[in-house]
Amino acid sequence: MRTRFDSPQWHAAIAGLVRSGDGQSTANALIDAISLAVSHGGTCLLAFHRNAPPEVLHHTLEPAGAKHYLDRYIAGPYLLDPLYQLAMRADKPRVCRFRDETPDRFRSSEYYRQYCERTHLRDEMDFLLDVSDDTTLVLVVGRREKMFTKVELDRLKLIESTVRAAMHNIWDRWSTRKGKDKSEPRGGLHRRLTKCFETFGESRLTAREREITQLLLRGYSTKSIARQLKIAPGTVMVHKRNLFAKLDITSQYELFSMFIDKLSRS
Repeated sequence: MRTRFDSPQWHAAIAGLVRSGDGQSTANALIDAISLAVSHGGTCLLAFHRNAPPEVLHHTLEPAGAKHYLDRYIAGPYLLDPLYQLAMRADKPRVCRFRDETPDRFRSSEYYRQYCERTHLRDEMDFLLDVSDDTTLVLVVGRREKMFTKVELDRLKLIESTVRAAMHNIWDRWSTRKGKDKSEPRGGLHRRLTKCFETFGESRLTAREREITQLLLRGYSTKSIARQLKIAPGTVMVHKRNLFAKLDITSQYELFSMFIDKLSRS
């Protein structure tokens, strides 16, 4: 039985990957190949760093969307992104469905409402590739109209080796070009943002309350926080009431807004 990988278009797409001579053309050829494997609503290739803010290597968003979803994201809220947390893990998967790797209350979090829901993505598959001890590339393949089917998910997994090889090539060319750039490193910004997150509320909250605040901001439920911290759910609720009172807020929205406001000042 013939598959779409037997088609002349697929082999032409692979030929385009082989022919490509720079990072941009390789990225364009890779997206052409993925588009033949599955229909999608857009892609984004990010470099997540342990000691610097993420960098966008390639994307297919329109300018307005890029400004809203990428520029704002890199300014600090990436610290709350489950994908960033996943990319920094040692035991990360090579390819995964985003929805399978998010905290249990992520879709109720303000981060999701402000930065994910507005992208109108119904589904997302991510390819993850470590390119150094401190950097992981992630290729996001999004779907707006409907969820990926099992057949489509299997098809994306089938082309994993091709995708990863292209990601390697893109990074090699990107990092070579970047090595010639003598601009100031961005590690200082990341340190300021990370310190902002870690010390948020420190003048009014206890260490345990700050720990719970960080998990709430990332979309974890009371039960999930209790499991992670090995305390009773009722104890988490008491801490949550206390930290809300100390911060003079009454909702997750106000907590998120307060944090983003502090980030913006960092």
